[in-house]
Amino acid sequence: MEGNRTLLTEFVFRGITDRPELQVPLFLVFFSIYVITMVGNLGLIFLIWKDPHLHTPMYLFLGNLAFSDACTSSSVTPKMLMKFINKNDMISLGECFSQFYFFCSSATAECYLLVAMAYDRYVAICDPLHYVVIMSKRLCVQFISVSYLIGLLHALLHVGLLFRLTFCSSNIIDHFYCEILPLYSISCTDPSINALVAFIFAVFIQVSTFISIIVSYIRVLCAILKTKSGKGRSKAFSTCSAHLVSVSLFYGTLFVIYVLSGSDTDSYQGKMYSLFYTIIIPLLNPFIYSLRNKEVLGALRRLTK
Repeated sequence: MEGNRTLLTEFVFRGITDRPELQVPLFLVFFSIYVITMVGNLGLIFLIWKDPHLHTPMYLFLGNLAFSDACTSSSVTPKMLMKFINKNDMISLGECFSQFYFFCSSATAECYLLVAMAYDRYVAICDPLHYVVIMSKRLCVQFISVSYLIGLLHALLHVGLLFRLTFCSSNIIDHFYCEILPLYSISCTDPSINALVAFIFAVFIQVSTFISIIVSYIRVLCAILKTKSGKGRSKAFSTCSAHLVSVSLFYGTLFVIYVLSGSDTDSYQGKMYSLFYTIIIPLLNPFIYSLRNKEVLGALRRLTK
């Protein structure tokens, strides 16, 4: 008890929509998306592991990006699917914080993996003669390890701050997963410190990683434009364009949610943005990186022979 108020320890998600006639169709749609997402990302990881031609830094980073996407989707989608089947499905406080922890850590790690991939393309195109020396196995492992470590520590910070909040008025989370912004809105404790920390870290992580990626690709673009070989220029553009599409989708939605949105974002609009980067981007990424990639397609053909 806190005064005369009972502290809440279980919550109900409002979900994407309250309309009962849409629950089954939405369950089927998102179940199909989840299956395709997992097959696409885990299949890409298996393909990279299986084919020796893909044992290069670029595909090592891509495999870890696929793993991060699979974790992001798996932290959110299963509970969302259960909500479609049972509208009264509850989630405990511990489960809620755990869900956010796994989501936040994988999403943050993805930001830094995208930076590593941009740096890899920068070295490959701007300094190809020293590529093997610079992008050593040790450096690749360091990039990946630091990405996951930052993700785990960043998530731990926010979850630690969540424990200072109490919930006593409403147990309805107006979202389809345990996102921290809707949690702040139902807290009986002033969440100003939490919101300030979330904003500062969102700005720092997103802006610093995004600038790093953009600077890398500006230098890559300059190097491509100086390339005399049409074939080499076409291959470089093809490789980099897939990465830039993925970066634009990922950072665009994250920036709107955590930096621009604040309290002015409509609840339904916020859910749609969240749906995009938690469900749709992990679905699209393996196809964005694979469909126009001749090395991946070649590895797939060799595997199916």
